[in-house]
This record gives sequence, C-alpha cells and structure tokens, in this order.
Amino acid sequence: MHTAYAIELTRTIRERSPLFALTTDVVLITGGTVLLALLAQIKVPMFPVPVTGQTLGILLLGAGLGVSRGVGSVLAYLGLGAAGAPVFAGGIGLTALVGPTGGFLFSFIPAVIVVGFLCERGWDRSFRGALVTFFAGHAVIFVIGVAWLAVLIGFDEAIMAGLVPFLPGMVIKTLIATLLLPLLWELNPLRKSANESDSA
Repeated sequence: MHTAYAIELTRTIRERSPLFALTTDVVLITGGTVLLALLAQIKVPMFPVPVTGQTLGILLLGAGLGVSRGVGSVLAYLGLGAAGAPVFAGGIGLTALVGPTGGFLFSFIPAVIVVGFLCERGWDRSFRGALVTFFAGHAVIFVIGVAWLAVLIGFDEAIMAGLVPFLPGMVIKTLIATLLLPLLWELNPLRKSANESDSA
C-alpha cells in the first residue's frame, strides 16, 4: 500500500514539477551509464572481440529505463569512452570506436531502442515475451557488430570470431536479464507501475 502511494505521489510530482522530472531522468540515465561501465569490466579476453557484460547491460537498460532514458545512458557511455574514460571493454577512446569492437559499441543504440520499445509495449510482462525481446536486442547487436567486423577481417572470419563463440554467452545473458526483470521494476517504480496498470 505504501509502495503504491509512493509511486502515485512520484508520478504526480513529476507531472507538476518539470525540475523534479528532469532530476529523476538525470539520476536514472547516470545510473544506467554507471551500470553499463561496470558491466563492461566483466570480460573474458578473446580475439578480436572480448566476451563482456556490456550486452547484458544493454538489455537491462532497455527494460528498466525504456527507450529515451536507455538511449541517454548509452550515448553518455559512448561519449565518456570516446573522451578517453576507461569504460570500454575492448580499448580506450576513439580507437575502440573505429576498431573491431566499434560495430558492437555503436549497435548498443539501436539495440536499446528495440528492447525499450518492446518492453514499453508489454513484451516483458511474460517470460516468453521477455526472452523474445532480449533475443531481439542481441540480434541487433550481432548483426551490426559482425557486419562491421566483416569489413575489417572478412565475412567468414567475422562469423567465426564475432558470432559463434558468443552464442552460449548470449543465451546465458538473455536468461539472466529475464530473471532480473522484477528487480528492475523495483529500482524504477515508474516502470513497475506502468506494467502493473497495463496488466490490470
């Protein structure tokens, strides 16, 4: 009861106070950027692209923050990395953005849009829908990332180096993201409230 009241109060304040709404957005976007940077440090070195927690972060941002805030977090993350902050898993600065990992990094923007778009329309309200949503997000990442890699090392090599080794990790990270959905809703009460009201 107290949680429902707090959520409703938060929504009312956001509607009546643009400053509060802006502050909330900044906090959520900043938190998403920090989460993505931290997950990027979880990595298994591989050539030419390491296995990392970044893609898990993209799934969580799309589901937890939605399209606009999710994109904001990713843009802030890419901006920090481009400026030289050690937030990327596979290099520092602009070198990472134009090297083998560049396609994967840029793919985070459309991927978080796809995941956020589907979640905002209720696809994350069932286990099956969440799995489809997160697999779709991964598909966007791999299509763009492998295509970029193919330009650098050739199509066959890109498939073998940029896709095949990552398939087991994709399945695992998709399952983890699906299981973490209830926690995401608790951390972002407005998303939780939207899911509850839409499913009522």
